Amino acid sequence: MNIGSIEIEQPIALAPMEDVTDAAFRLVCKRLGADIVYTEFTSCEALIRDIPRAIKKIRITDEERPIAIQLFGGVEESMEEATKRATDFGPDFIDINCGCWVKNHVSRGEGAALLKDLLHFERIVASTVKATKLPVTVKTRLGWDAKSIVILDVAKMVEQAGAKAITIHCRTRNQAHRGEADWHWLEKIKKVVSIPVIGNGDITTPGDVKRMFETGCDGVMIGRGAMTNPWIFQQAKYFLKNGQYLPEPTLREKIELCIEHLKLSVQLKGLRDGVIPFRKYYVGYLNGVPNVAKLRSDLMQLVDLEKIIERLLDFSKMHPSTTH
Repeated sequence: MNIGSIEIEQPIALAPMEDVTDAAFRLVCKRLGADIVYTEFTSCEALIRDIPRAIKKIRITDEERPIAIQLFGGVEESMEEATKRATDFGPDFIDINCGCWVKNHVSRGEGAALLKDLLHFERIVASTVKATKLPVTVKTRLGWDAKSIVILDVAKMVEQAGAKAITIHCRTRNQAHRGEADWHWLEKIKKVVSIPVIGNGDITTPGDVKRMFETGCDGVMIGRGAMTNPWIFQQAKYFLKNGQYLPEPTLREKIELCIEHLKLSVQLKGLRDGVIPFRKYYVGYLNGVPNVAKLRSDLMQLVDLEKIIERLLDFSKMHPSTTH
């Protein structure tokens, strides 16, 4: 698959997720085999107003490459200006979020709202392409609802507007994360465009990755499946190559990665901002681990880095044979 100068065979990407795919989590997934990572989606309006939180979101490191900065917005001029600013941060490409289903974004004509006005959608893509020499890609959904599946028209339109790849979350806006993702559309989309098609939605196992590639798509993007299992990237690559599953990570491996991730978070954000928002990740790292309720309760109270690490290591020592 090619996006500009990026050339990767069957890439497996980490999806952009608000309040999840910060730099620390991106680095963890990159080290575990993610081929492409994306920043959290960032408001073009916040970026052009130099809002500190927006600026923090798009700071990237060379270790993360190839990496895209994902922007969202509903005003062409704002997207154009924000794209220029994002380009200065040195990503490998710019991705446009045209699929966010959240009400407050949709009500402002952003994200999935563009699926209701394809001329506006086209102008957003064209203005972004115009503003940068970097490749521009689009992430979207099948349509607004089951009665308005417009993805074939959207795919052709974004290619004509200059996008270099399209990622499809195979649900409608009205589904949000409910119901099953309909992968059948990926094969249809591949027939109407020549740009790379990346599939997204309901990828939780290496077998899912293989089955999605069998639809003919060029790449696979993993979102929520990586939150509970960041090992899925290396597991999927091993499965694609060897047809076999890697062993599930042991409790010790889960704890060690959790600590590595936590240290990265503190290193990049400082102690308080690195520890407190990190609490949401404990659910994923400890998913399926027995006798974990007291540990989770303790971790939600602790703010001292060394005490958190000590508590995690103590739990690991008390349950040395746990594998799930």
